[in-house]
Amino acid sequence: MGAEKAAEPRKKSRRFPALTRDTARPEGGGRAIGADHPAPYRQWPLLAVCAGVLFGLLVTVLEFRTGTLLVGLSMLGGAALRWWRPSVGMLAVRSRFTDLITYGVLGLAIVLLALMAQPDPPLSLPFLEPVVRFTIR
Repeated sequence: MGAEKAAEPRKKSRRFPALTRDTARPEGGGRAIGADHPAPYRQWPLLAVCAGVLFGLLVTVLEFRTGTLLVGLSMLGGAALRWWRPSVGMLAVRSRFTDLITYGVLGLAIVLLALMAQPDPPLSLPFLEPVVRFTIR
């Protein structure tokens, strides 16, 4: 009787397992191009964003506003890549929605702060001055 019961296949349950054994890959976390290419070519979206941020940080040493704009635009470029490409390799860290919100909000915040940096900011928000005075003074 016991051998017959052991030979029966287990039914698949639709419930989540009590013990998680693995982590699911984020959607779009596959290779950006085929496996016949070397690893750096397969991860070109992540390398493009990281190279843009690194270049922006290096430019920041010489010109603050331009460098921080490059950093913010690189983050916005990462959001665009995550939205546009079905597979972006290791640029996909979380779900597509979460990555879009994260890269987009951070990139937009960095760009706006770079445009409001002193001296002679090209962007001026009238409601920001009282907020800054209230928090700092």
